[in-house]
Amino acid sequence: MARRQRAARRGGRAGAARWLREAMIEDTLERLDFLRWNGHRALVSGAWGSDLAAKLRPLASGVIAVDSLALEAPIAGGPFDLIVSLAELDTVNDLPGALIHLRHALGPGGLLIAMLVGGGSLPVLRAAMLAADGDRPAARIHPQVDARAASGLLQRAGFSRQAVDAHTLTVRYRTLGGLVADLRDQGLGSALADRPAPIGRAALERANIAFIAHRESDGKVSERFEIITLTAWKD
Repeated sequence: MARRQRAARRGGRAGAARWLREAMIEDTLERLDFLRWNGHRALVSGAWGSDLAAKLRPLASGVIAVDSLALEAPIAGGPFDLIVSLAELDTVNDLPGALIHLRHALGPGGLLIAMLVGGGSLPVLRAAMLAADGDRPAARIHPQVDARAASGLLQRAGFSRQAVDAHTLTVRYRTLGGLVADLRDQGLGSALADRPAPIGRAALERANIAFIAHRESDGKVSERFEIITLTAWKD
């Protein structure tokens, strides 16, 4: 929760990174249009829920937006015809349990769309952090889900139909600091409860050297973000 509150404060600044927010919101609206979704009650959760909710209100009679859901417990206020979760499921401790709570909060025929940053993300940053830590690597990025595992988890949660797909966003940076600032603006920093000690000046220099080793001819580094989308229906 504190991580999201910090991101909300940073995200309100002029010039703060918003590309992931915009991509997820646009993708959600396109999916609903493609599916010809027609419902009344919708719950939108995630750091940018209010932005998406504003666009959904012409489509549904009741739209609730929250910054985050306490997915370790049953979700109040249901049943909902639609639940959209933006960039939060990769940070919960019990993902199978969270999906079960989401299914229970849906009404018959209800639709879940959940988007998260997947396991194929941030290869350059991961390499830079390994270089920074040297022979004693630390866990600096929380574990992330891959598409195959997500599909199995939806089945275990009892959804009657499900589809999982992934697409890649490539974002280019001149500096490691620029990448880290983008992550913080959008609440994409590590969600680990037990965080390692901050890296020191020498370690940061090693990380910067490892980062710029990936520079292309224009002086920028391409970083990859894998966006996994879970789409599932309740009987």
